[in-house]
Amino acid sequence: MKLQTSTFPSCSISSAGVMLSILAALVFFASNPARAIQPPETIIVSAEGLADPAAEQYQRDKGLMIDDLRRDARRQAIEKAVGVYVESSTLVENYLLIEDKVLSRSKGLIKQILEQSSPRLGEDGLMHIKIKAEVFIGEVRDALDSLSRQSRISLIRQHGNPTISVAIVVKDAKRGSQAAKENSTIAENILKDRFVHFGYRVWSEEYTKILQRGLKSKRGGRRIADFSVIGEAKFKTNSITLKASGLTITKHILTSWTVKCIDNHTGEEIYFNNKVPRHKSWSDEDQALEDIGMLIGNEFTKDFFENQLMKPSRLYQLQLTGLPDYDTALLFQEEFIGLRSILNAELVNFEAGGLSFFEVECTGSGSNFAQIVNNAIIKPINKKLDGPRLKLISQHGNVVTVDVDPGKEAGGLQEAILSTPPASLAAAPPERIKQLIQSADLLEKIVKMNPALK
Repeated sequence: MKLQTSTFPSCSISSAGVMLSILAALVFFASNPARAIQPPETIIVSAEGLADPAAEQYQRDKGLMIDDLRRDARRQAIEKAVGVYVESSTLVENYLLIEDKVLSRSKGLIKQILEQSSPRLGEDGLMHIKIKAEVFIGEVRDALDSLSRQSRISLIRQHGNPTISVAIVVKDAKRGSQAAKENSTIAENILKDRFVHFGYRVWSEEYTKILQRGLKSKRGGRRIADFSVIGEAKFKTNSITLKASGLTITKHILTSWTVKCIDNHTGEEIYFNNKVPRHKSWSDEDQALEDIGMLIGNEFTKDFFENQLMKPSRLYQLQLTGLPDYDTALLFQEEFIGLRSILNAELVNFEAGGLSFFEVECTGSGSNFAQIVNNAIIKPINKKLDGPRLKLISQHGNVVTVDVDPGKEAGGLQEAILSTPPASLAAAPPERIKQLIQSADLLEKIVKMNPALK
C-alpha cells in the first residue's frame, strides 16, 4: 500500500508521540509483568433458567412462560456475576436486598447473549433453558456499590489484606553445589518489609509448608498464606591481590536470580522471572543480599496481589471417576452449569467407568477449590440424589477428584438425575423458590432437597 506523503507533516509530531507512548507502554509491561494484570470488564457466564409450567398464569399464555423462562436465565447469569463479589451464603441471606438493587436489572448488566438453547420440558416437571451470556462485571460491582454503606460493608468480600510467605535462598561456589540451600534472612526481611509496607500480613514459608501438610492430611484447621514468594540468587566471588599493597580485594558478583509467586489456593504459578544481571558486584556479602531483596521486591507492586485476589474467575479441573456412560456425564455438566458458584463447565475427556475430566470456571474466591467442590457441587447434588453418590477423594493444586457411585441398577443414576429438580434449587433462597414454583408436587420434591424451606 502506498502512503500519501502529504499527510506526514501535519501529523508527524503526534504520530511520533503516540508511537513513543506505545513503545514506552510495551517496555513498561515487558519489564514489569507483575504490574500488567488488570481484571477484565466482562465475564462469560453460563446459566440455566427455570419455569413451572403448572403455574396458573401460564395456562392462559404460553408465551408469557417462555418470556419468564428467558428472564430467569438472565437473572441467574447476573446472580453468578454477583457471586464474584458476594459470598454465596451472604447472597442467600440478603437475597431480597440484592434482588432489588441488582438482580432485577438484567437490562444494562448483560452485554449480549452468546448462546441460547431451545426451551424444553424436563422429566422433573420444570421448563428449562440454557444461556451463555457476556456480563458487565464492572456494572455489577457498581450496582452493589449503590447499596447503603452498612449493607455494602457486610456484603462485599474483603479482598484487600492478603497473606504472603517469603523464602529467598542463596547459592554460591564457596558453599558448593552439593550443599543444602541456605536461606538469606537479610534478603527475606527486605522483602517482608516491603509487603508489610503495603499493609499485608507476612508469614514464614516454613509455617506455610506446615499448614499445607496439615491441610493435605485434613488435620489443618487454619488457612494457609494466600501467596508464597520464592526466590533464589546465585553468586560467585572474585578475589584480586594488589601487587603494591599486598591487599586482597574480594568482589561478590550476582550471576543470576529467579523469583516466582505461587497462589497457594490453586497451586498456580502466577508469576515467574529469571534475570542474568551484568556488572552487579558488591564488596560485602550482606550488602549484596540486601540489594537482592530490593531487586526481587521491585518485581511486585501492591496492586499485583490484590488483582490476583480480585480475579473474577478461576479455572480448575474436576475429575469424576465411575461415570457409567456419556449421557450421564453430559447430565452432570448440565447440573454444574446450574450451580451458583460455577460460571462455566465443559466436559473435556470421558471414559466409561474410568476418569472423566471437566474444565470448571468458578467465581474468583480465594477459597480452596476442594472446599468449593465440596460445598457448592457435591452437597447440593447429593441432596438432589438423596444420598452420598458423590465423594471427594483427592486434591492436588487446582485438580480435584470425585468418586461417583453409579448405583446397582443400570441407568438408575441417569434416571435419578432426570426425574428430580436441578441441584441448584437445593441451595436456592426461599424467595426464589416462592417466585418460581407453584406446583405442590414440585414443591414437595424441592423441600425434600432443601428442608430449610419447610
